[in-house]
Amino acid sequence: MKMYGCCQTRCRRVPISMSLKWCITQRGDRSRDAKSGNDERKTMKQVAGKVAFVTGGASGLGLAMTRSLTGAGMKVVIADIEDSALAAAAEEFSDSNTEVLTIKTDVTDRDSMADAATKTIEAFGKVHVLCNNAGVFVGGSVADMTYKDWDWVMNVNVQGVINGMVAFVDLIKSHGEGGHIVNTASIAGHIGIPGMSVYNMSKFAVQGLSEAMRADLAQHNIGSSVLCPGIVATNIFSSDRNRPDDLKEKDSGARQLGAGMASDIGERAAIMDNILQPTVIGDMVLDAIVNDVFYIFSHPSFKEMVGARGEEIAAAFDRWAAFRVEHNI
Repeated sequence: MKMYGCCQTRCRRVPISMSLKWCITQRGDRSRDAKSGNDERKTMKQVAGKVAFVTGGASGLGLAMTRSLTGAGMKVVIADIEDSALAAAAEEFSDSNTEVLTIKTDVTDRDSMADAATKTIEAFGKVHVLCNNAGVFVGGSVADMTYKDWDWVMNVNVQGVINGMVAFVDLIKSHGEGGHIVNTASIAGHIGIPGMSVYNMSKFAVQGLSEAMRADLAQHNIGSSVLCPGIVATNIFSSDRNRPDDLKEKDSGARQLGAGMASDIGERAAIMDNILQPTVIGDMVLDAIVNDVFYIFSHPSFKEMVGARGEEIAAAFDRWAAFRVEHNI
């Protein structure tokens, strides 16, 4: 029986060996293009006047993105579930020479996202950039996680990204002007961190989706980026404030950082890097959109940890290759 695989849209009904070869070739080509500056897809070099939709856009990283994007002349729709943050953002931009629309949006609700997309088109006519940024956090040992913990984090961090893709990709494709999608993952999408199992799983999922969609969307002249920040001065560790009542646990607020984890992360951050301000991230996202850069890493000191994981994986390949030789299989 001949097996078939499809890792990208162009690989339909071709043998797995061929589909893998295409993936490897495309990744290598994009890597060389990025290094040489020869990437022909310059879709968002001029962002002034273009329209961006940012989820979780009223605070933290999302607000920083909004500030950077509007500073570059973009029109921005701020989507957020938190009323007070939306009101503050609306007030901030009301006195500036920017075009900003705020919409209360629940990224876990497909109808809410579809409605926000409709309002975006009604207000600005088009949309070019989607920043799937909304995210939440629950900490603690995997042994202590409940169904409500898993459901809440996965609903926001993963389903929210899916809902953004479904609601906006066709709109970005429709005008033929190209565009860009930024998914907020985390350094926790590259390395497993004790006490962060739920969050880790959600961000690994976003990382995987982002890598797959990169080639899917390139054929439509839509660039892709995955944002992988380390520790940034945001309020994500108090995200339980926006947790729906039906998904709350009695101790969920107290478990935001997880038992015994806060000091470990704090010490690591103090040693490895200063905690970054969101403004830095906003500027990095803008640069990635303009220059069509896929990976956005904010904390260089995590390079060693990510590399160590890669080395362990490579060693495992060697180990099992030797096993097959030894057993003649």
